[in-house]
Amino acid sequence: MKVCFVAHYAYRAMSGIGAGHIGGVERQISLTAKWLAKHGHCVTVIVWDEGQPDEFMVKGVRVLKVCREDAGIPGVRFFVPRWSSLLGALKQADADIYYQNCAEYVTGQVALWARSHRRKFVYSVASDPDCEPQLKNLESIRERFLYRLGLKMADAVIAQTNHQRHELRQGFNVDAAVLPMPCENPETLEQDGIQKKGMNVLWVGRIDRIKRAEIILGVARDCPDVEFDIVGPPGTDKRYVAGIQDRAMQLDNINWHGAVDFADMSSYYRQATLFCCTSEFEGFPNTFLEAWSYGIPVISTVDPDDVIARYNLGVAVSGPERICETLQELVGDSERIAGMATAARQYFSTRHQKNTAMPRFESLLEAVLQGRHQ
Repeated sequence: MKVCFVAHYAYRAMSGIGAGHIGGVERQISLTAKWLAKHGHCVTVIVWDEGQPDEFMVKGVRVLKVCREDAGIPGVRFFVPRWSSLLGALKQADADIYYQNCAEYVTGQVALWARSHRRKFVYSVASDPDCEPQLKNLESIRERFLYRLGLKMADAVIAQTNHQRHELRQGFNVDAAVLPMPCENPETLEQDGIQKKGMNVLWVGRIDRIKRAEIILGVARDCPDVEFDIVGPPGTDKRYVAGIQDRAMQLDNINWHGAVDFADMSSYYRQATLFCCTSEFEGFPNTFLEAWSYGIPVISTVDPDDVIARYNLGVAVSGPERICETLQELVGDSERIAGMATAARQYFSTRHQKNTAMPRFESLLEAVLQGRHQ
C-alpha cells in the first residue's frame, strides 16, 4: 500500500531538525507514517520547505517538500506557488491513498487532486471545531468552501470521538469512523520506584487564549501548597503571552519552562502527580494520552466522550472554578490518586498504545483502497 500524508508543518516532527511548529497533528503524522513504513508500506509525507533537500528519507519514510510557507506575493501565492507546488508534490508522491488531517483549504485541494487522478482520499478530524458547521476557525469563504468540498469528497473520514462523529453527521451529513488515536509508549516506568514529593501539577499547551493559560495561574494563586510546571511554546498573541508569563513569574509555586522538545518531556511527566487541562475546547488531546501512558490522572475542563468520568482517569470539572476545589480534595488522598493512576495506565495500554491502535488505522486504509469501507 502506498500512502501519502499531506502535513505541511510536519518537517520538524519527522526529522527532529529545525525550529518549526510541532503540535498534536504533527506528532500523530510522524508516528503513523513511521509505523506504516516499518510494517512494509510505501509512505510519503509532504511538508513545507524549511531549507531541507527536495527529498530525503527518515526511518523508511520519504519526505517531499512544497514551497516555503512565506513564498510568493500575498493575494497570489494561494495559487502560485502554494497550490501549484502542492500539485507537483502530490504527483511525485504517486500514492494509492492521500491522507490529510485538520480542517483547512488544503483538505479540498488534496481531495480534488485525488479524485481527478482516481486515487483515494482520507480526511482525519483534528479538533471539535472541525466538525461544527459554522467553521469558526476558518476565516475566509474560500477556506470554508474548500474544506467542505474536501470533506464531502473524502472516501473515508476519521473522527477522534463519538461526539465528533455525531456533529459531522448533523452538520455536514458526513459519516465518520471513530478510531482511537495512537501514542508512543513511554520507556519502562517502574512506577513503584518513583518517589514523588508533595503535589505537582503539570500543564502543557500552547500559550494562547484557546488554551486559557490564565486559568492555571488563578488556580496556582489559590492553591499555594501545590507546585505547578507550565510547559508550552508561545502563541501568536505576543501581548497575551507576555502578560501570562509576567503573572506566572510572580507566583513562587509556578515553574515556567516555555517550549520544551518532545524528547525531553519524559522528565516532566515522571515528576507530575496530576495533569491539568484548562482549554476552551479540544478534540482528543495527545497530552491526555501522554499523561495516561505515564499513569498520571487528568483534571480537565473538557472530557472527550466522557472518558475521564467513565473510566476514572482523573476528574472532569464542570468549570474552571472547580479545578482548585478538586486539587484541594485530592491533596493527601494518595489512595484515590493511585486508583486513578492505575485506571489511566490500563486505559492507555488497552486502547491507545501504538501497536494496539495502529492496526485499526491500517485496516481502514486497506478497506478504503479495496473499496470495502462504508
